[in-house]
Amino acid sequence: MTLSADTRSLLYRPGLLTPDDAQRLVRGALGACDDGELFLQFVASESFGFDDGRLKTADYSRDAGFGLRGVSGEMTGFAHANEVSAAAIARAGETLKLLDPAKGQPAPPPRHNNRHLYTDASPLDGVPFEAKVRLLEQIDAAARARDPRVVQVSASLAGSWSVVEVVRADGFVAHDVRPLVRLNVSVVVEENGRRETGSFGIGGRRLYDDLFLPETWNRGIDQALHQALVNLSAVAAPAGEMTVLVGPGWPGVLLHEAVGHGLEGDFNRKGTSAFSGRIGQRVAAPGVTVVDDGTLLGVGQQGRRGSLSIDDEGTPTQENVLIEDGILKGYIHDRLNARLMGVAPTGNGRRESYAHAPMPRMTNTFMRGGNDDPAELLSRVKDGIFAKSFGGGQVDITSGKFVFTCTEAYRVKDGKLGDPIKGATLIGDGPSVLTRVTGIGNDFALDEGVGVCGKGGQSVPAGVGQPSVLVAGLTVGGTG
Repeated sequence: MTLSADTRSLLYRPGLLTPDDAQRLVRGALGACDDGELFLQFVASESFGFDDGRLKTADYSRDAGFGLRGVSGEMTGFAHANEVSAAAIARAGETLKLLDPAKGQPAPPPRHNNRHLYTDASPLDGVPFEAKVRLLEQIDAAARARDPRVVQVSASLAGSWSVVEVVRADGFVAHDVRPLVRLNVSVVVEENGRRETGSFGIGGRRLYDDLFLPETWNRGIDQALHQALVNLSAVAAPAGEMTVLVGPGWPGVLLHEAVGHGLEGDFNRKGTSAFSGRIGQRVAAPGVTVVDDGTLLGVGQQGRRGSLSIDDEGTPTQENVLIEDGILKGYIHDRLNARLMGVAPTGNGRRESYAHAPMPRMTNTFMRGGNDDPAELLSRVKDGIFAKSFGGGQVDITSGKFVFTCTEAYRVKDGKLGDPIKGATLIGDGPSVLTRVTGIGNDFALDEGVGVCGKGGQSVPAGVGQPSVLVAGLTVGGTG
């Protein structure tokens, strides 16, 4: 699909569905509802996996469909199909008749948005198939040549191009074209019978251009190899409560899990979050400011991985200050929870695809930088660890309790970095971890663009970030 082609032609086709048909059907199906929309989507995606010195996977898929949602009070009716036609939408509309008629005024439409954070062009079309395979071959060969201890290399490249349109009963229509790319490198090293791994990923809402630059993928190899070699000499992690210095950038995923999910509107409307009913109260140490911002730009002034021009209900994304100088200022909302809580939507209504109803989700969530020198923060740690990089994490929203696995971490004694440690997990709870922040670095960074957030069975791309953060008293689960 070239840039000059009309992207709406992928959603509307003569004889199947026209824009006028869509408007008419939505008015008929949602006329008695408080809110709702028809969400149309076309998506093309591809992925390449190179493993053990050969191309293992090369997948390409195209999909199109719609989700029709009606909302009355707290009730939601939702129907979807992978057939974009007037007949299929009319059938879906029949299921919404089960909803009770709305008692109040219909919710007003989102404001229109003419700000575009990324290109309309498709990353899939810009680079030939052979070049994508050749890139992964080059990465594999270069990684193996770096160090004789490298015994296995995995590299993958993935891209997607999605066209979405939101149609409402009040005549509001919003359209968005969303590219997304990602490159991953993983390296396994072996020495004296011991094997360790390291990985690196990069991506965002842009074309493949920068991923094919040798400086980009060589940096990826270097970082993955560095992490693997560090882990090769790692000793067992200590256990107990100790001071933890958390590194900048991707470790912001700790913030995403520990605090971000607890600030989503649905949990707070239902009173099930550890942060419910606490707006205006101190929930973090002075200096801690947490923001969710779906408008951020990244490489080449293109959208970051978690950025969206509009959310999946048609609301323009925006900067939402959630915690300011330690005080809870607000939550992030989709339209349903915002309406029921009497506040404005924040541009956080997100869905995995047309087959899913939207819910409040984070975009790019980060802690703003402070004034402390990271080296000075390290010097304050008498006995603790420096957590430079994390794997996955999980959180219990109601209690705020979280668990994180460190993929690269070091022992710290008397302000000096010691041995790398293996098997460290960080255990704590969101409401208290931010109150224990005793230092905020001036080295703020966002992640490289690989975050995937899961909630309610749906996965969406998300961004994280933070400066170096010193936390007094986190429980470290270790094996030492």
